[in-house]
Amino acid sequence: MPTDLQMIVRLLLTLFLSGAIGLERQVHRRDAGLRTHILVALGSCLIMLTSLYVFDIYKETASLDPARIAAGVITGIGFLGAGTIIREPEGVRGLTTAASLWVVSGIGLAVGCGFNRMAVYATALVLIVLYLLRYIERDILNNPKLKKKEGAHGI
Repeated sequence: MPTDLQMIVRLLLTLFLSGAIGLERQVHRRDAGLRTHILVALGSCLIMLTSLYVFDIYKETASLDPARIAAGVITGIGFLGAGTIIREPEGVRGLTTAASLWVVSGIGLAVGCGFNRMAVYATALVLIVLYLLRYIERDILNNPKLKKKEGAHGI
């Protein structure tokens, strides 16, 4: 079982990693931004830490699987993400934000169980996807829908 200091470090790492992704969403004026992403990831991290704690307490008396609670997190985040998806006459909005909420919950779970290096790598990849692929979609693929949206928001 991790020490209190290790758990605090995991929560702080989760805050930093999810904050980086949430900041990107906030800069691009998405409803689920900095605070939402941080809260989702911190909740996921805390739930994973709790799963590990419960497993450690009851490992001798009951058959427990810490991954079962984590699976519940992923399902629950799916419902939260669904709330960010909006159907409009021009198409559907919010899919990327829903996906980023889902991935920060995974990052929180990863940090919660001590899989820190992969959580950092995943965060870097998410930021590359959100920034670099936005540029590729807008400028290289000439996506008129993306150009229209960004022009309207001054992004």
